Amino acid sequence: MRLIGLAVILILSLTLATLAVGAQSAGKVWRIGILSNVPLTDPEGARLWGAFIQGLRDLGYVEGQNITIEHRSSEGKFERLPDLAAELVRLKVDVIVTPALHNALAAKQATRTIPIVMASSGDPVGSGLVASLARPGGNVTGLSALGFEIVGKQLELLKEIVPRVSRVAVLGNPTSQEVYPLWLGQVKVAARSLGVQLQILEARGPDDFEKAFAAMTRERAGALFVLGDGMFLLHRTRIAELAAKHRLPAMYPVRGFVDAGGLIVYGPSPRDNFRRAATYVDRILKGAKPADLPVEQPTKFELVINLKTATALGLTIPQSLLIRADQVIE
Repeated sequence: MRLIGLAVILILSLTLATLAVGAQSAGKVWRIGILSNVPLTDPEGARLWGAFIQGLRDLGYVEGQNITIEHRSSEGKFERLPDLAAELVRLKVDVIVTPALHNALAAKQATRTIPIVMASSGDPVGSGLVASLARPGGNVTGLSALGFEIVGKQLELLKEIVPRVSRVAVLGNPTSQEVYPLWLGQVKVAARSLGVQLQILEARGPDDFEKAFAAMTRERAGALFVLGDGMFLLHRTRIAELAAKHRLPAMYPVRGFVDAGGLIVYGPSPRDNFRRAATYVDRILKGAKPADLPVEQPTKFELVINLKTATALGLTIPQSLLIRADQVIE
């Protein structure tokens, strides 16, 4: 009887211990770090990170209940990224989520152990973030934006709108040292194949915009190609206004520019990517290793045309292009 009693006590003790562990696990509050370029107070930042947070909510993660979010924004000043990444590491977040290539690189330089999820990143293999798309091999995984690979298509669409254009101004930010050369290299290749001359112009901050656009007019650029950049996104309305003032049809990197009055955007849907990034966070929090989670490529692309802007520029958008557009803003 004594042995039976001891066995019962042992079983009960083990059962209670298992339940206690389960309760602790169920009650854990995960800490998610966001290393962004655009603050949540910015409408575009709210739209993109809102999609990510909604994706988490759909998977059962609610801020204030089982997750806390530590959001740090460079506000377009890329030199701040290393310090912000180091701050998230010191906070011992469970995972870091990044919106772009240079953010992911800064996060990886800050930690080789905390999982990093890319909501969007151009050329993660070429930049050294991952060993391969199929097997990332380190602490970084997520979604590729195919940003560099679609430059040719973007320039082709711009030329479709302005068929006779021979000189295209390219606006980039050289302070984004990891990304800028990659963007520039791809646009040069695309321009050669389309027989277009490029005028490369740089803007390190908003104070450089006026000078850059004056140079475009002086050199008789017939259209504008804006490279992807967090600082540009913050000042998208100003850039769209200057393009309108100088009567330059422009191709932009993300949807927010067209909503702000820009002419056209073509590329992966950032909002869809950010929403899908939540699934990576979920799998990692449930025990999956980033090294074993393949990097996904975009499945949803969007072509958005601002017809009101086209009319103001005196442009007639080909009907074939309007039919292909996912949305026409009138």
